[in-house]
Amino acid sequence: MVRFGSALLDLGQVQRITAVSAQHRLRWHLVADRLRVMKSLISLFCLLCTPLSAHPHIFVSTGIEVMIDAQDRLTHLRITWEYDELYSLLVTEDLEIDDDYDEILTQSDLARLKGFDMKWIDGFNGDLVVSVGGAPVTLSSPMEPTATMKDGKITTTHLRAVVSGSDVAGGETVSIKPFDATYYTAYDVTLPVVVKGREDCKVTRKLPDLDDGLRRAQAELAELPPEVEASEAGFPDIGERFATEIVVACGAP
Repeated sequence: MVRFGSALLDLGQVQRITAVSAQHRLRWHLVADRLRVMKSLISLFCLLCTPLSAHPHIFVSTGIEVMIDAQDRLTHLRITWEYDELYSLLVTEDLEIDDDYDEILTQSDLARLKGFDMKWIDGFNGDLVVSVGGAPVTLSSPMEPTATMKDGKITTTHLRAVVSGSDVAGGETVSIKPFDATYYTAYDVTLPVVVKGREDCKVTRKLPDLDDGLRRAQAELAELPPEVEASEAGFPDIGERFATEIVVACGAP
């Protein structure tokens, strides 16, 4: 037996407490690393354009599954969002799950977590803009949500059906841009992008020109009088400037 404060604990209890404590320290270590990254990015925005309030608070690694049917129609997109450690921790605290920080979620925990990010307001586009041959594609509300947690990160998926503008025959390319127009959330397409239904499709990632985006924002802000808030002056949403574009071309040489 071991004395722990005013209690006597057996060896097994001590080991469990030690393991939970180690998990807790590791979790916060990961969060601290993410905070340092966020601080550096925010400092960069402040340095380049002091009045700018739009900078990412949530970082999401994104994956995309593109589904094409036998009639060469884009039918569905399955989106994967992997949230950063800090936001994941905030979600678990808010939902009151994973209290012991071991990342082993109970069925009750999973039920609370599943769909937590699918409660969209009317008109929300899911931070996703899709076009085929330059024409906008209309997508359904999210379906089939899933949620898991690993290495301190929450990962969710959802399926969206294509409502209109789906024909990719004739070599029309599909453009997919995940972004938050306000840049409160930064989407980085670092997870797999795959195409199902055809084997002759080429996937290209078009990375944003971050320097150009920052220069444009700085120039626009410089034209505002110092006493005018950017939001009041109709400062444009800048999220698309920092978005990665996924281009899918089927039947391409």
